[in-house]
Amino acid sequence: MIVARPKRRRGGLSVLVSAKRPIGMACGIVAGAIAGGCIDPEHRAAIAESESVLAPLFKQPSPMDAAQWASDPFDADKRARGTALLANAPFGGEEPYLALYREYVNDPFVNVRAVAARGLGRHGVPEDVKLLIPLLADKEPSVRLETAWALQRLHNPIAVEPLVNRLDAANEFEPAVRAAAATALGQYATNRSLQGLIQALADDQLVVTQSAFESLRTLTGNDDLPDEQREWALWAKESDAPFANQRDFAYPVFHRERRWIDWVPFMPPVPNEPAGRPTGMPEIASAQGRV
Repeated sequence: MIVARPKRRRGGLSVLVSAKRPIGMACGIVAGAIAGGCIDPEHRAAIAESESVLAPLFKQPSPMDAAQWASDPFDADKRARGTALLANAPFGGEEPYLALYREYVNDPFVNVRAVAARGLGRHGVPEDVKLLIPLLADKEPSVRLETAWALQRLHNPIAVEPLVNRLDAANEFEPAVRAAAATALGQYATNRSLQGLIQALADDQLVVTQSAFESLRTLTGNDDLPDEQREWALWAKESDAPFANQRDFAYPVFHRERRWIDWVPFMPPVPNEPAGRPTGMPEIASAQGRV
C-alpha cells in the first residue's frame, strides 16, 4: 500500500511524496532510464509516477502567465516574478513590456524595481539610461547592483559621472556594486572614467580592484602595467593619447556547462547567453586623444 505524505515542499508548492518511491529515487530512475535506453515495465511505471509528481515543480509559466503576473497591481511578489520572467525572455523587448519596465523603476517595492532595471538593461535603449541613473542611488543594494549590471549593457555617456560616484567607497558600501560600476566604465574612453578607475585601484576589496584593472586594460590596451594605482596614475599623466589602443568592450554574461541534472525531463535549459557590445556603443575609433 502506498501512503501519501503531503508535507514536503519544493519551490513553494505542496507535493505528494510516495513512501514507496520518494522524489530522490524517482529522479534517479528517470536519469537511469535516459542513460540506459531500455526501460522495463516496472521502471516505466515508476517514471510515469515520478513525472506526475515532478511536473508541477518544473512546469514553466507561459508568456501569458508572466504578463498577467507582471501587471498585477495588488500583489508585489507576482509583479516582481512576472516582470523577471519577461525581462529574462527573448520576447521581453516588446513595447508593452518595455513600458512596464519604465514604469516599474519607480515601484514602491524593491524586488519590482530591481527586475525593472534588469529588463531595461536587457531590452532597453540608450535613452533608458536616464531612468536607470536614479536607481544607482537606491536605498536597496540589490537595486543598485541590478542597475549597475544594466548599465554595462546600455551605452550613454550621461552614465559616466554616476558610475564614477559609485566607485567611491564613501558613497557605495557594497563591494559588488562598486565592482559592477567599474566594469561598466570600461566602455567609456573619457578622462573621468580613467581617473575614477585609477582611484578604484586603491579599493580595499579585491573584486573592485580586479574589475577596475580589467576596465583600464580594455580602455587603454595597456597590458604592461600591474594593478598598482601609482604606476597607472604616472602613466596617465605622461600619456598624450591614453585611449589610442582601446579595445572593444563586451559586457559579462552568465555561462556554465550543462550538468547531469540539466538532462532530467522538465528541467529548464541552462540560461547561457552570448556576450555582446552594449546597445548604442559606437565602433571603436582609431582617433587619438579622446577626452
